[in-house]
Amino acid sequence: MNAVQAYNLDPILPLLLIAGLLATLPLVWVYRRQGVVDRRGALTLWCLFLTFDLVLLGAFTRLSDSGLGCPDWPGCYGTSSPVAAHGAIAQAQAELPDGPVTHRKAWIEMLHRYLAGAVGALLVVLTAWGWRDAVRVKAMPTEGVRFGVPWWPTWTLLWVLVQGAFGAWTVTMKLWPAIVVLHLLGAYMLLVLLIMQIVGTWGQRIVVSGRVRPLLWLALVLVVLQAASGAWVSANYAVLVCDGFPQCQGRWWPAMDFKQGFGVWRPLGMAADGAALTLQSLTAIHMAHRLLALLCVGVLLILVAVLRGFPGLRRYLLALSGLLALQVLTGLGNVLFNWPLASALLHTGGAGCLVVLVVALLVHTVGGVPERAGRGMHHA
Repeated sequence: MNAVQAYNLDPILPLLLIAGLLATLPLVWVYRRQGVVDRRGALTLWCLFLTFDLVLLGAFTRLSDSGLGCPDWPGCYGTSSPVAAHGAIAQAQAELPDGPVTHRKAWIEMLHRYLAGAVGALLVVLTAWGWRDAVRVKAMPTEGVRFGVPWWPTWTLLWVLVQGAFGAWTVTMKLWPAIVVLHLLGAYMLLVLLIMQIVGTWGQRIVVSGRVRPLLWLALVLVVLQAASGAWVSANYAVLVCDGFPQCQGRWWPAMDFKQGFGVWRPLGMAADGAALTLQSLTAIHMAHRLLALLCVGVLLILVAVLRGFPGLRRYLLALSGLLALQVLTGLGNVLFNWPLASALLHTGGAGCLVVLVVALLVHTVGGVPERAGRGMHHA
C-alpha cells in the first residue's frame, strides 16, 4: 500500500463547511424556540443528544474495524469525502481486500468525523451565545444558573478540541490502545460536561443524608474505572479470549500475565518490548474487567437500595436500575454470543450513560439532613 501523509490539512475548509451545514438543522430548530434561556437550553440538549450519537458512532467505527478506513487526518486521502478519494481507496482495497481500507470503512470513518465536526460547530455557537448573554447583563450568571453561561460552555468547547486531537492521534498512531481508551473516556467527559450544564442550571437540588454523597463519589470512581477497563478490553480485542461464564477457558483462575497485558504505552497487538501479546496477557485484560465489574455492580446495587429512601430521586433510581441490568446482560451477551455488534454498542453506550447518570446525581443532590416528613423530598 502506498505511503499516506498522516496529516493533510488540504480538505480543512470543505470539512468545516460540511460541519456547518450539518449543524444548521438543530440550530434552525433551536431558533424557533421562544425565550433566550429556553433556546440555550434546547441547544445544550441538542449537543448532548448528538454527542451521545457520536459516542455510539465512534464505537461502531471501532467495532467494525473502520478506525483506519481513511488512514490520514482530518480528511480521506487528502480529500473531504470518500467520493473524492475513490481511486486511492480502490487501490488500497485491491492490494489488501480484507485490510483496514475499504469503501465501506472509509464512509463509516468519515461519517464519524462529519458528526464530530457538527458537534464542534454547535459548541462554538453555544459558547458564543453564552458570552454574548454574559456581556449583555454585565455580570456572571446568578446562583440560579450557576452552570450556565459562559464558562461551562467554554470549557466544553475547549474539551472538544482536546477530543479532536485524540481523534487525530487514534488514526495517525494506528489505533494504539491507550489512545483509543483515552479518546473514549474523553467522549464520556464531554457528555458529563453537557449534563452538568443541564442539571445544574435547571434542576432543583435535593437534600440527601450524609451517607449518600460519599457513596455517589465511590460509585463514580468505580464506574469510570470500569468504563476504562471495558475500553481496554475492546481496544485490545480481548473480549472473546474467554468463551464462557462464569469460568474463563474452563477455569476459575486461568493463566494470566498482568504485566504484559497492562503495559500501557504500546502499539496494537504488541507488548512494550515489541513482542506479540500472549494469550495470557489478553486473558488478564479480560479477567480484570470481570473482577472490577463484580465490585462495581455490588456498589451500584447498594446505591440503588439507598436511593429507594429518597422519593425525589425516583427517576434516577429507575434509570440506574435499568442501566445496571442492561450492562450485565450486554456484558454477558458479548461473551456468550461471540461479541454481537448490537450488544457491544449497547454496552459502550450503557457505560457512558452510567457515568453521566452518577454525575447528574452528584449535581442534583446536596449533603445534609433531609426533612423527616419529606424523606429526601426537600429542595435546596
